[in-house]
Amino acid sequence: MDDLKVTLIQTNLFWEDPHQNYRHFNKLLGQIIEPTDLILMPETFNTGFSINPASCAEPIDGPSMNFLRVKAGEKNAAIMTTLLIRGEHGCYNRLVCIYPDGHFETYDKRHLFRLSEEYRIFLNGNKKLVVEVKGWKISPVICYDLRFPVWNKNTWRDGQYGYDLMVCLANWPASRAHVWKTLLMARAIENQAFVAGVNRVGYDGHGTWHSGDSMAVDAKGIVMYAADEGAEAIKTVSFSANDLALFRDSFTVGMDWDDFTINAIQ
Repeated sequence: MDDLKVTLIQTNLFWEDPHQNYRHFNKLLGQIIEPTDLILMPETFNTGFSINPASCAEPIDGPSMNFLRVKAGEKNAAIMTTLLIRGEHGCYNRLVCIYPDGHFETYDKRHLFRLSEEYRIFLNGNKKLVVEVKGWKISPVICYDLRFPVWNKNTWRDGQYGYDLMVCLANWPASRAHVWKTLLMARAIENQAFVAGVNRVGYDGHGTWHSGDSMAVDAKGIVMYAADEGAEAIKTVSFSANDLALFRDSFTVGMDWDDFTINAIQ
């Protein structure tokens, strides 16, 4: 397993305006000059955290997915973000990991936010996802999912870890920034994995301020990179496969984790 280069994009989002967001991300992606393996964009990159599926939800083959497919090919990197998707049975806040060749994998947000109407309007997912990029096993989650340690718990079975990097993509309000930063570090420590959290900045359509505080954290819980509060930022971080292996081999907590099974009910 080689080192993994991950680019974090912390940015403002234009409320319920996909075309303006396409233009903005086209500009931001154009600023990524160095090679990268995985590009992370905030939750609901094309609309902001809207709970208005009538105007914001798209089919899985809609214009936002086409935009992501083109950009993944141009950057020769996987791109990970979320968008509101209209499916056969309802609407989802769906994370997509789209690869340079155009194929993609998806994860539907498991924990829908109860302080908004998200949990009433959208359907939640019941399946975890682990994707592979450059030999790294990556577990992606969405915003509120970060609060639930059981859902995020890594595994160690037959000498193999369930994942090496956890990714959280969010529209996390500044009023709870301390919780966001603390949980990113906690998830890294308890799972012996790198963690990358990407959050938006700016005011959303409800007047809620987002400070960003995007971070990359190593498997010991030490912050490798922290974006400036409230500012747009693009940063490529290199995650060391050797450092992760040495830490896991010298501090074998994973061998003592409790074995468990999650029964996720829709």
